[in-house]
Amino acid sequence: MATRISADAFGTLPAINAQTLGFLFVAGFFASNAFDLWGQVISPALGFANLSPHGLARSLLAALGLPNGDFAGYFVHFYLVGLIGYPVGWSFIFAPIWRRVIGPTHWLLPATIYGFGLWVFAIGGITAIAGLPLFLNFTGITWVALVGHVLYGIVLVAVMQAIRKT
Repeated sequence: MATRISADAFGTLPAINAQTLGFLFVAGFFASNAFDLWGQVISPALGFANLSPHGLARSLLAALGLPNGDFAGYFVHFYLVGLIGYPVGWSFIFAPIWRRVIGPTHWLLPATIYGFGLWVFAIGGITAIAGLPLFLNFTGITWVALVGHVLYGIVLVAVMQAIRKT
């Protein structure tokens, strides 16, 4: 018999165990791939900016005086942020607060708002810490990143919902 995820993917705090880590990792994997597919394949194919999110991670690492080569940038962006950080932020911070303050809603609205918040955090906050212009001066990459982060939030929660139903 398969073990179910011990927490609701939307609203209650999950147990802290290997199963939850795997759950977050799988959802983050699909969301990160959707983000990168949009930002590095679809957006440029449509004539919009090409996202290079590892560049922001490299700039942040450099500003903090840490190793900032290509590997470090990809590692921070894809693994630490995409597979762990953002899914943890949803599961342990945003979703429980949303449910407590707003109450039960369809998952799409809070997932979209979460993605928007990720964009503000990354392009508005991390850029400033990394010494880059706030919101990257609202160039084309800013708007491609907005779509990418909202897409990330939606895919993250959609995958969590799909896993929860199994």
